[in-house]
Amino acid sequence: MRSEAAAHADFSEVRYAQVWEDADVLLEGLAVRPGDVCVSIASAGDNALALLTRDPARVIAIDLSPAQLCCLALRVAAYRTLTHGELLELVGSRPSTRRIDLFERCRPSLDAASRLFWDSRRAAIDAGIGSAGKFERYFTLFRRRVLPLVHRGQTVRALMQPKPAEQRRRFYEERWDTARWRLLFRLFFSRTMLGRLGRDPAFFRYVDADVAASILRRTKHALTALDPADNPYVHWILTGTHGAALPCALRPEHFDVIRDRLDRIEWHCTSLEAFLARMPAASTDRWNLSDAFEYVSLDHYHGTLDAVIRGSRHGARLAYWNMLVPRRRPERLADRLRSLDDIAERLHRVDRAFFYSAFRVEEVQ
Repeated sequence: MRSEAAAHADFSEVRYAQVWEDADVLLEGLAVRPGDVCVSIASAGDNALALLTRDPARVIAIDLSPAQLCCLALRVAAYRTLTHGELLELVGSRPSTRRIDLFERCRPSLDAASRLFWDSRRAAIDAGIGSAGKFERYFTLFRRRVLPLVHRGQTVRALMQPKPAEQRRRFYEERWDTARWRLLFRLFFSRTMLGRLGRDPAFFRYVDADVAASILRRTKHALTALDPADNPYVHWILTGTHGAALPCALRPEHFDVIRDRLDRIEWHCTSLEAFLARMPAASTDRWNLSDAFEYVSLDHYHGTLDAVIRGSRHGARLAYWNMLVPRRRPERLADRLRSLDDIAERLHRVDRAFFYSAFRVEEVQ
């Protein structure tokens, strides 16, 4: 089965310089056990590295984009070479004036292709490698050009202060949710703008939903039901750093654990479909499939699930997100793949990467 996404979208540059999927939700949904073999969509590498905190025997990261794998390679080199604080500086989670020097220390640990890739992107390194992708540049444009037209800096800072749920709701309704906020949000996060500046127009081939309205509803959830003060994704979008709220792989308590297990992670430049075609049957325990099914037809999605089941051991779990395209296990697979809806729905309610419409967890029978 050929990659449908690769046929329609450009993957030559960094699309995501960090992973915009909540690893805490992923890890709990997958329930990775010591000794498991995990397959993960690589993206920028954060969640593939987060899987190491659960003591798997092996993490196989795959991506059809060489640029995304260069992001993972630099993160691995940084874990090997830098202190935890220096890693946060290089990513951009913390301010820094020495990111080029930090990169130079990591550079000898990179493979030749990754060295060449990052050598030609010194400005991106200097800005923080976590801001080097198209998606992150989209958020930078929002933060610098759109948000100041809606709210002053003091209002943004007030939003980010810890508050009880009822106070968050009142703050949103009385101070944040203005007519200008709704108007500019709908314009900036429209299908056209998001496709042109943030993602790729091809990623909307199967989208029927009102894109801006869907994201606005989820944003309200993130700013009221969830606590913005404890949300690294909201922090980055609104401030350009992670603040005190770090994603799973960047937390200090996980740094040494990940570094000590780096020999268990490998990465391959391949599509999911090509990987599935050559993998041994019944060889994998856990699958982080990101939002890979967002970009493919329903028939292609069903065919991919068939291949995943073939490559899975009994009791294997797969997790994936829906953003704007509804995908869930078809009834014809009910005897081979069990939907863990109670777990998935509970986790979706606390998912801090808030723009997804659904989280799916399924188990191979």
